[in-house]
Amino acid sequence: MYMKKITFLQVIMLGASTLGLCGASAMAGDSALAGSKPNIILVMTDDQGYGDLGCHGHPYLKTPNIDALYAQSTRFTDFHASPTCAPTRAALMSGRAPFKNGITHTILERDRMTLQATTIAQVLQTAGYTTGIFGKWHLGDEDPYQPHNRGFDETFIHGAGGIGQNYLGSQGDAPGTSYFDPIIKHNNRFVQTTGYCTDVFFNQALGWIKECNDKKEPFFAYISSNAPHGPFHVEQRYKDVYKDLCADKSAAFFGMIANIDENMGLLMEKLDEWNLTENTLLIFMTDNGTAGGTYNYNMKGRKNSPHEGGSRVPLFMRLPNEIKAGVDVARLTRHYDLFPTLAEMAGASIPKDLDLDGRSLLPLIGNPQATWDDRTTFFHLGRWNKAGVDGIWGEGNTDPDKAKYTGFAVRNEKWRLVGDSLYNIEKDPGETKDRAQDYPEVVSEMRKSFDVWWDEVRPLMVNEDASLDTGKPFVIQFEKQQQDSGIPDWIPASL
Repeated sequence: MYMKKITFLQVIMLGASTLGLCGASAMAGDSALAGSKPNIILVMTDDQGYGDLGCHGHPYLKTPNIDALYAQSTRFTDFHASPTCAPTRAALMSGRAPFKNGITHTILERDRMTLQATTIAQVLQTAGYTTGIFGKWHLGDEDPYQPHNRGFDETFIHGAGGIGQNYLGSQGDAPGTSYFDPIIKHNNRFVQTTGYCTDVFFNQALGWIKECNDKKEPFFAYISSNAPHGPFHVEQRYKDVYKDLCADKSAAFFGMIANIDENMGLLMEKLDEWNLTENTLLIFMTDNGTAGGTYNYNMKGRKNSPHEGGSRVPLFMRLPNEIKAGVDVARLTRHYDLFPTLAEMAGASIPKDLDLDGRSLLPLIGNPQATWDDRTTFFHLGRWNKAGVDGIWGEGNTDPDKAKYTGFAVRNEKWRLVGDSLYNIEKDPGETKDRAQDYPEVVSEMRKSFDVWWDEVRPLMVNEDASLDTGKPFVIQFEKQQQDSGIPDWIPASL
C-alpha cells in the first residue's frame, strides 16, 4: 500500500450558484500556481460522505492511502457539493449552478446538462491538455450530451446514473452489465471488461496516464467511480473486514470504500514510479453526503438533505512543493469553484460569456487567511415529480414553482437557513439549535436572496418539459454493435 509521506450575494443552486458581483477570476490575485500547467487528476467518488474516511475520525473504517493523501494535501474543510450526484457533476463540469444547466433531478431527462454549457475539459483543451474521463458521467445518455462530444479525448464510461440503472426516458445502461465485469463504452464503442468496476476504471485511467506521460502531454484525468453508490456489491473479502461491526449493507459500503482506497494507493504509487508526482495536481473529493455510512461527523442530514450532512464533502489537493501539506482551509467554498481554479492553473482563458458562479481557490491555497469575501450560496434538492409520471419517480409537486420552498437551504460563512429554521454554523455546526426566532432579520435577508436566486435560475430549467417517450441510446447502440461486429474483450493496459 502507498503510505509515502511528502515533505454579498453570490448564488448557487442544487448545490449552488453565484450571482457574480466578482468575476470568476476576481478573487484570484497573483499566484505562482497561475499558469503553472500541472497535470491534473480529479478523483471523485459517489455517495461517500465527509465522515466516511479514517482521517476524518471514522471509528473503524480504514482508509490508509487516502489518509496519506490527506496528510500531504491542503484540505478544504467547509467545501460543499450538491445534495445529489448529477447536480454536483454539472457544477463541476460547467462552473455554474446545476439549475442553470437544466439539472433539477438525477432522472426523468432532468440529468442532461444543457448543450449550451462549456465544460472544464473543453477549456483545458484550449491550453494544450489532453483530457480523459473514467467511470461515471451522468449528464445525459444521448449522443450530443456524451463526454466525447463535450471536450474529452478519451472516454471510458458506464451509462445512466449508475452501472445497470434504467429509468424512464433515455437513461439506461448497457444490457447485461454489472459491478463485476461491467460493459463499458470506450471511445463510443462498447467493450466487455474483466474485474471489479472500480479496479477497471482506475486501471484504464492509469494506462492512459502512462501514455500521456510517454508523449509528454499535459493531461486532465477525471476518475469518477460509481462506488460506493448502491447497490452495494463488492467482493466478500472486503465486506468481511466490517461484517461484525455493522449491518451487511454498511459492511459492503465500507468494503467498496476500502477498495477505492487500494486504488488510490496504486494511483499514487504509479505517479511516483513514472516521476509524475511532483508535477501532478491530485484532487480527491466526493459528490454529496453519505448514503451508507454510520458516522456522519456529527452533522445533520445525509445524501438528499438540505442540511450540512447533505452537501459538505472532503476536498484534498496535493501538488508537492507548490501546495502546502497538512494545511486546512476553513472558508466556505463550492464545487463550481474548481472550474476557475483548474483553468487558472492551466493558463487557460475562460470565455467571458460563461458567467461562472465559481471563484478561483488559488488565493486560499496560497494563504488560508487570504481575503475571501463572504458569499451567500444556495442549495435545492429539486427532484419534484413530473406530470403524468408515477410518484415513485419524483417527490411532491410537479410544478417547480410550487416546489420552490421545499428542500432548500441558504448558506453563508455564519448561517445556514433550512426552510424556516436558522442555524449558526460557526457555533453549532451540527445544527442542533434553531435560532430563527432570535434573528428574524437574518431569516428575512436570506430568504430574499433565495427569491432573487430562484428568479435567476428558473428560466434555465430547460429539461422540465422533455419527453420521456424516447429510445435508450446505450441499449440501441449496444444491440447494433453486438449485431454488426460484436462486443470485444477489453485489454487492460500494462502498468
